[in-house]
Amino acid sequence: MQEKLNKLKDQAIRELSLVKNIKQLDDVAQKYFGRKGGDLNNILKGLKDLDPEARKEIGSLANEIKEELEAAVEAIRQTLNAKEVESKLESDWLDVTLPVDTNLGHLHPISIVQYELEDLFKGLGFKILDGPELESDYYNFEALNIPKHHPARDMQDTFYVDNSKNTDKWVMRAHTSNVQVRAMKEFGPPLRAVVPGRVFRCESTDASHDTTFDQLEGFMIDEDISIANLIAVMKVMLSAIFKRDVKVRLRPGYFPFVEPGFELDMQCLICGGKGCSVCKQVGWLEIMGCGMIHPNVLKAGGIDPEKYSGFAFGLGLTRFVMMRYGIEDIRHLNSGDLRFLKQF
Repeated sequence: MQEKLNKLKDQAIRELSLVKNIKQLDDVAQKYFGRKGGDLNNILKGLKDLDPEARKEIGSLANEIKEELEAAVEAIRQTLNAKEVESKLESDWLDVTLPVDTNLGHLHPISIVQYELEDLFKGLGFKILDGPELESDYYNFEALNIPKHHPARDMQDTFYVDNSKNTDKWVMRAHTSNVQVRAMKEFGPPLRAVVPGRVFRCESTDASHDTTFDQLEGFMIDEDISIANLIAVMKVMLSAIFKRDVKVRLRPGYFPFVEPGFELDMQCLICGGKGCSVCKQVGWLEIMGCGMIHPNVLKAGGIDPEKYSGFAFGLGLTRFVMMRYGIEDIRHLNSGDLRFLKQF
């Protein structure tokens, strides 16, 4: 048995010397030390047939050989692991002396202004809400006091989506006001919220019109809300976003979802009121429509118009951006032209 052990040791050492990777090493270790079928364990099973003196001698030799082979396996394992790490470092090598690419991306100018407005209104206690861009005809028009026969739909001509499986028509929302009645139903009064987002109109594109642009809808509903509250919020907003005094004018305007309604115009910051293509040569630019929420809209939202009142406004976020940065053509904003975008 002593001869068998020495022969097994020499054979194991030869096989370990040929190992090239961890898998081969594990296979050799299993072959000699495995609990079931390991060559060394198979030899040791014969110890029971020896006399006590021989069993003691052979057992001691077997333990020495086992410890020696296990130490050899561990040493080879560490060497293979080190080689694997070194190989991975070589394949993942990074030349830290290469110049760093500093051409990083940044926020779009519309996002910059939108986030500033969101922060402003959050400071005034307004919620920031979002809503679907593909909307039902009901929330986009009818719930806002614009029935199917109403001529005001021509003012907000939009894109209709074929929905033959459903009787309710679907449209690409013409304004972010589509969230107004949804919010009333979900939160109820008192309520303060703004809704920024993209809207869609069937427009002929020019320097100040595009088929896709951004708006920001806002509304406040509570007891005893008046036009004075509306004017106060508008003044805070304009002075904050343009960071300077802006000449404005308030004139009567018609919107089906407010009564009374107003148009808020500001003097064109591109031409200083002299007239240009953006303001259509009149020196003033319509920034938003606003007014007191119509009783029919409050009713559609499940709110009692005898107890509550509110104001609403909708501003052209895209036009705000154009005024702030002196952009003369709205089409630049959705062009994806990096020469334009890198200026901000």
